[in-house]
Amino acid sequence: MRALAVNDISCVGKCSLTVALPVLSACGATVDILPTALLSTHTGGFTGYTFLDLDDEMEKICRHWETLGLEYDIIYSGYLGSRAQIEFVKGLKKRFLKKGGKFVVDPVLGDNFTFYKGFDEGFAREMLGLCAVADYILPNETESFLLTGERDFSKALKKLAEICPHPVITGAESKEGYRLYYWDGGEETMRLHKVEGNFHGAGDVFAAAFAGCIGGGFSLKGALSVAAEFCSRAIERTAVEVTDRKYGINYEKELGILTDAFRGA
Repeated sequence: MRALAVNDISCVGKCSLTVALPVLSACGATVDILPTALLSTHTGGFTGYTFLDLDDEMEKICRHWETLGLEYDIIYSGYLGSRAQIEFVKGLKKRFLKKGGKFVVDPVLGDNFTFYKGFDEGFAREMLGLCAVADYILPNETESFLLTGERDFSKALKKLAEICPHPVITGAESKEGYRLYYWDGGEETMRLHKVEGNFHGAGDVFAAAFAGCIGGGFSLKGALSVAAEFCSRAIERTAVEVTDRKYGINYEKELGILTDAFRGA
């Protein structure tokens, strides 16, 4: 399995590409990366960080790849810093995805029911266009609202299913705890173990594990089950071991969950 991960590089704070590389590798993938931006740290909790947009370099990289004849079984995209990057990533499917390959989009827009800095409703509309060419999308509860205008998860899921065949709403909080809402020919849910607190990078850990499992031939439910167990165990470990959580979650010692899942697949 050859995977392409499209995301930013945050040099400090485990998230985005620094997470996608080891997690997808644990799923047995050969992983190539296409960086969208270079940051000294991620933006969640750090101040004074540096940011370098890589719009121009992305096309140069892809032109070189085309001379190599590269093709991918799975393309997974995360943080995109501009509308131009959204349009660019749409084109990656035609340029590099193998026939029968899967395109997974994490439509990064915001948290706590607000947009991240620099994003707005127009950006969300552009992101919907990217979701429309994806096989799977992984919005969190905030992003499902920003994409659909619906706070009710079932209603949001149905709207997303009109755009993408397999939407998954991650981290949806209810009175019973956290659930995944996903569409597999109809609405399905999966209960998640809840650990109190915020854990930076957890969404990236989950998304990379899910993409690896989907690329490796797991069913939608199977991929969600493995990714959820892996992410939950990593969060539980972090809750005990880490005091300053902006540096990311301690997922490394839980990678065996992924390797064991693929060994038995």
